[in-house]
Amino acid sequence: MTDSLSEAFFAVAHRLRHRTRVTLEPWHLSPSLARAMRVLAGHAELRPGALAEHLRIAPRSATEVVDDLERLGFAERRPDPADRRATLVALTASGVETNRAIQAAREAEAERFFAALGHDDRTALMAILRKLIDGPTAAPPPAAHPPAPR
Repeated sequence: MTDSLSEAFFAVAHRLRHRTRVTLEPWHLSPSLARAMRVLAGHAELRPGALAEHLRIAPRSATEVVDDLERLGFAERRPDPADRRATLVALTASGVETNRAIQAAREAEAERFFAALGHDDRTALMAILRKLIDGPTAAPPPAAHPPAPR
């Protein structure tokens, strides 16, 4: 057992990330590609720059993500009818179907992961996580090494 709250939180996060990677293995997808598919599924189509913003990655990295999804047959580039110089990215029919299967598998895995928690514990955990997500912006962290006294 870990001795600090942050260590315990990171241990749980690590287990969740590991289980996500295992859950995605049948599709040979990384968590980042699955996340990109989820973002694209939530929007009919996006310009690569907008996808990069949603994923919080550099536009160049979004191009690589789209290239990978396109190579796998899960996404396609289309001309933007509003601006012929621009490109839109959308999931293919296979991408939509695969995304649905991935989300169902992730939900089932999350249910197994959180099965040790009863209803009241799940409700309390969700309330705590919402406080952490929606809470006030934290002050900047202190310097790693305080300056030496003079």
